[in-house]
Amino acid sequence: MLSLILSKSDALFRRIPESLVLFIARFAIAAVFWKSGQTKIEGFALDIISGHIQLGWPHLKESTLFLFEYEYNLPLLSPAIAALLAAIAEHVLPILILTGFFTRFAALGLAGMTLVIQIFIYPDAYPTHATWLAIALALMYRGAGVLSLDHLISKR
Repeated sequence: MLSLILSKSDALFRRIPESLVLFIARFAIAAVFWKSGQTKIEGFALDIISGHIQLGWPHLKESTLFLFEYEYNLPLLSPAIAALLAAIAEHVLPILILTGFFTRFAALGLAGMTLVIQIFIYPDAYPTHATWLAIALALMYRGAGVLSLDHLISKR
């Protein structure tokens, strides 16, 4: 009886299009990092869900530099360089992920950022970071799916 239920439910769940699952995963991880990147800058804002748009030249907020210097305390990089790299990565990588362009490499970048955040900045936030890492690993493993630039390029 249990094997019949499992078999039927497996068949039902396999009808969910993988391209839809991968697109939602891409949107979810891109949104997390984009929103985080938006908190680090001023002069430019883009939130398509709320409709908040501010066009201008982005620059780091003073509060971002303060956080990287006094709270985050990353090894090996100066706080100013680390803040700039994080802000750039949190804008560029989500765009790549969302459009499905170089998805596996962009997901690798987000996985690396997640590990840095987990190890050096917020080690107690492992449930959240594990979720981010699982999504990034799934995208690295499966790719962006059919609804992506990667797929269009590979077809040519």
